[in-house]
Amino acid sequence: MPLTPMDLVAAAKQHIKEVNLEEAKALIGKAPILDVREPAEYAGGALPGAVNIPRGVLEFKIDSHPAFQNRRDAEILVYCQTGGRSALATEALRKLGYENAVSLAGGFKLWQESGRPVETPPSS
Repeated sequence: MPLTPMDLVAAAKQHIKEVNLEEAKALIGKAPILDVREPAEYAGGALPGAVNIPRGVLEFKIDSHPAFQNRRDAEILVYCQTGGRSALATEALRKLGYENAVSLAGGFKLWQESGRPVETPPSS
């Protein structure tokens, strides 16, 4: 029987660290914040200081982005809309040597619903 996307997410969550809202809040301003949603989602609001690299191109673009160059040892907070894509992205980052990447459990949706600060990124 073929795996479902949720099977892949569940498997990824076995190999990564997820953080809750309080742990994520503590990383704001201290660690690079990576939004792996699509650009249109990101444009509608993001965590403060987040950099947008969509999940589909993450492995190809992460090393060339200034916020992540030579930062393989840095803690990186990764998030998406609800936590699935960020779990997959965090697993991919760990395979690329970003050992301290963590995923925000519940994603942007939970962050926003709990009244946490949201920025509207400048349009490019």
